[in-house]
Amino acid sequence: MDNIRETRLALKAPLGTPIGDGFRSANVRLREEFKLYANVRPAVSYLHDRRRYDNIDIVLIRENTQGFYVGVEHYIPIDDDPKAVAEASGIITRSGCRKIARYTFDYAIKNNRKKVTIVHKANILKKLTGLFLETAREVSQEEKYKGKFEIEDRIVDNTAMQLVTNPGQFDMILTTNMFGDILSDEIAGLIGGLGLAPGGNIGEDAAIFEAVHGTAPDIAGQGIANPTALLLASAMMLDHIEEKPLADRLRDAIKDALSDPKTRTGDLHGTANTKGYTEAIIRHLS
Repeated sequence: MDNIRETRLALKAPLGTPIGDGFRSANVRLREEFKLYANVRPAVSYLHDRRRYDNIDIVLIRENTQGFYVGVEHYIPIDDDPKAVAEASGIITRSGCRKIARYTFDYAIKNNRKKVTIVHKANILKKLTGLFLETAREVSQEEKYKGKFEIEDRIVDNTAMQLVTNPGQFDMILTTNMFGDILSDEIAGLIGGLGLAPGGNIGEDAAIFEAVHGTAPDIAGQGIANPTALLLASAMMLDHIEEKPLADRLRDAIKDALSDPKTRTGDLHGTANTKGYTEAIIRHLS
């Protein structure tokens, strides 16, 4: 924590979080501490064999500090049962909605994106996600953004279905914290899994980049882990500090290494171990 306070930049490995009881998510704590309000989750096709969809290029941007996901919850005891009732609160602010909408639309303009889909559940959560939808639409009409890209909105369950039936219709997705957590893993599934999924957590004066998959203690020390997600997160970090030529060079080397089954790791149906895959990336870099 002290190091990140000093540098305002970090590359973070996966951290485990207990299910049910136990300590709160360290990832959530980092987002709160450094006000990392934007979670950026790109999904790009690097594999082109046995893929149903071959040209995925979707960027999902998720509000990172509000909603149900931050864990404002407690038990209500009744009689002799201390966990008779569980209650959770989802809190979304208009100012937070404006901030994530402006970040998304600025990203769209900077990266020449053509379409932003606002994903919500305003038909049921009329206040909580209705505010998110209403505010994002208001921001899209500001002079800076109006007419610069197509804007649409979709209900989250329909979005989930459309992503697996016709993902090519999506370019960028803007959504709330909980929905973003779920949909970002779904789009990772379209490109080959979480082993290919990097993420960035962006604030006004700090940023943390990470592989978004969990820990894998069952394969520790065996030399078979796939480091691609963390390497792609490194490339995102290079983009963030205005070192795009280096980022592109790294991504190109990863793409070349992944193009050959002999240099892919086993989780991607290749025959290489971690060391062999790494050596292939180094060869392509040089």
